[in-house]
Amino acid sequence: MLDAVEGSELDLIKVTADPVPDDVLFAVHEEPYVEMVRSHARSGGGILDPDTVVSASSYDAAVLAAGAAVAAVAQVLHAGVGTAAFAAVRPPGHHALPARGMGFCLFNNAACAALAARRHGCERVMILDWDVHHGNGTQEIFYRDGSVLYVSLHQENWYPGTGPWSDFGGGAGEGFTVNVPLPAQTGDEGYRLVFEEVVVPLGAAFRPDLLVISAGYDAQRGDPLGGMLVSTGGFAMMTELARQAAGSSRRITAVLEGGYHLQPLAQSVVATLDVLSGNPAPAATPSAADEIPYRVIAERVKRTRSALRNYWNI
Repeated sequence: MLDAVEGSELDLIKVTADPVPDDVLFAVHEEPYVEMVRSHARSGGGILDPDTVVSASSYDAAVLAAGAAVAAVAQVLHAGVGTAAFAAVRPPGHHALPARGMGFCLFNNAACAALAARRHGCERVMILDWDVHHGNGTQEIFYRDGSVLYVSLHQENWYPGTGPWSDFGGGAGEGFTVNVPLPAQTGDEGYRLVFEEVVVPLGAAFRPDLLVISAGYDAQRGDPLGGMLVSTGGFAMMTELARQAAGSSRRITAVLEGGYHLQPLAQSVVATLDVLSGNPAPAATPSAADEIPYRVIAERVKRTRSALRNYWNI
């Protein structure tokens, strides 16, 4: 992926990050859990769950990944060199719960980015998660927080089994959790409809000071861990619409999540960076014959918008 980015003609500024500050990490994750991950790494590794392994280098990689997300926020808010940044990191983070790692994730990079944004003075942060899997960790961290709007588009009945459309958060955060589970074989046009009818209107209503994208690319056609049919052009289109959702500030920090079909992953990251740089997305391609019927997505969107009107003027 990095070879593809560096080989592109994009005019990018590369920033090397430091490990995430302890005060940010411990505000997102419980200290005993962080110490457990560190201890596993120092002793040579261990297994957190069937999908999540800690190696000798995992702790160092994870704190650098979270630190890169925090550094990306600082670049967008204060460096004065652009309105968008992309944290090209692994391990991913959106499944990481306050006291538990799962789904390849150790620390929640997007949550660290959102918390850092608030400490930089952002009163409203929108997290847009387009990974094929529901970001259960991010949802739980901000479930009762009315300053962070979490919006997830994910494949229904898929790992980790969370994120029903009827879950809107709780307490002071009720209405600030939005889940749009989509059927397998949803393609570019299905995602476009959800963005145009749900994501962009929510951004207009919420008016975020910063948009954080949990940018997973496992909804790409052919990804071994997903069943969606998004193309490289589809991710460019989603990025363009995300810029609209970000509002007039256009301030966006994207953080890499999943994506396991490596060549298309690289191409889609470059396409995302191209649009974040201010270039328009390419013209849409016709829907493929194997995509889920448009009317199915339209019905999901209608249901979601109807429920959201209890909380938002959309």
